[in-house]
Amino acid sequence: MIEFEKIADQLADVGYAIVPDFISEEEANALYHYVESLEQGFWHLAGVGREQQHTVNTHVRSDEICWLTQRTEQEMFWLDRMEQLRESVNRYLFMGLFDYECHFARYAPGSRYQKHLDAFKGRSNRVLSTILYLNPDWQPENGGELVIYGERGKVLETVLPKQGCFVVFLSDRFVHEVKVSNRLRYSLTGWFRHNTSTGFRIDPAR
Repeated sequence: MIEFEKIADQLADVGYAIVPDFISEEEANALYHYVESLEQGFWHLAGVGREQQHTVNTHVRSDEICWLTQRTEQEMFWLDRMEQLRESVNRYLFMGLFDYECHFARYAPGSRYQKHLDAFKGRSNRVLSTILYLNPDWQPENGGELVIYGERGKVLETVLPKQGCFVVFLSDRFVHEVKVSNRLRYSLTGWFRHNTSTGFRIDPAR
């Protein structure tokens, strides 16, 4: 049983949570085999920035992504699990999480993602970032670690991307990076968002 309350407590206390076995080995393997089976046409180079500022810059990040669209039972499984998390966090922390967007990420050997923030205060509706790792038998020599930084560049956490490990953190608070991967690496990355729609603009888009 997933202890969503513990995740909420850690978010309230330190702003992030790391859960080693967020899903079962069977569930993780199903997602892993699914993402492995996706044809090249589903993938595209990841960009940086949003909307008019969105660009592709392989010096900053060199992974490929495939957005989830509820097209298969594997995708629905993960989106349903994140809906449970959204409801629980809203219940415990009153965060007003409204929407969730998510993609598979594929890091070829040699790929990385330099230090960055997922959101800037007052400039984005991304509130919580989530990552689930999918590769079985990941070893330290395979690289691809997530590094989470605190104030003055202090390293708070270095997370080896072991299968089933889940990380969630406040999007506008923690600079983070993905170290160079020495092996093909798969993950699920997503963001819970606020509704920042106005009379002139729908955000999140529908």
